[in-house]
Amino acid sequence: MEKALNGQIRAELESAYLYLSMASWFDANDLPGCAHWMKKQAAEEQEHAMKIYEYVVARGGHVILEAIAAPRNEWKNATEIFQQTLEHEQKVTALIYGLVEKAMEMKDYATRGMLSWFVQEQVEEEEHAMEILAKFKKLGEIPISLAMLDKELGDRS
Repeated sequence: MEKALNGQIRAELESAYLYLSMASWFDANDLPGCAHWMKKQAAEEQEHAMKIYEYVVARGGHVILEAIAAPRNEWKNATEIFQQTLEHEQKVTALIYGLVEKAMEMKDYATRGMLSWFVQEQVEEEEHAMEILAKFKKLGEIPISLAMLDKELGDRS
């Protein structure tokens, strides 16, 4: 279980790295609100990694940090980025479900309990990504739509 949790720490940090790369693309393409949203998302993923890190340590385990691959850094447009965001969150959800299954197989009830928070968090993550993607698909990539959505995403606290 410890090895699997270490793998999830890597996955959460990879997510943070990907979202920071997306933020950089938005900054380079004059969409500071979208960049802000992605920077917040990156910080949230780092918090997720630390939540698992602290859990492993609290249970007497040893956190082993694994290599993180360089993330993608070019996209066609904002819609493509949010499409990838949704797909990425769905991938993370599958990873979390795999951890839950492993914890249940091992009768590791403490880890199963800790992971229940992540299961609920992934529902929210996917929901937010779907909502934003739907707006980009509906409104398109015309300048006025981009400006409106950029402002909305820039309001994320």
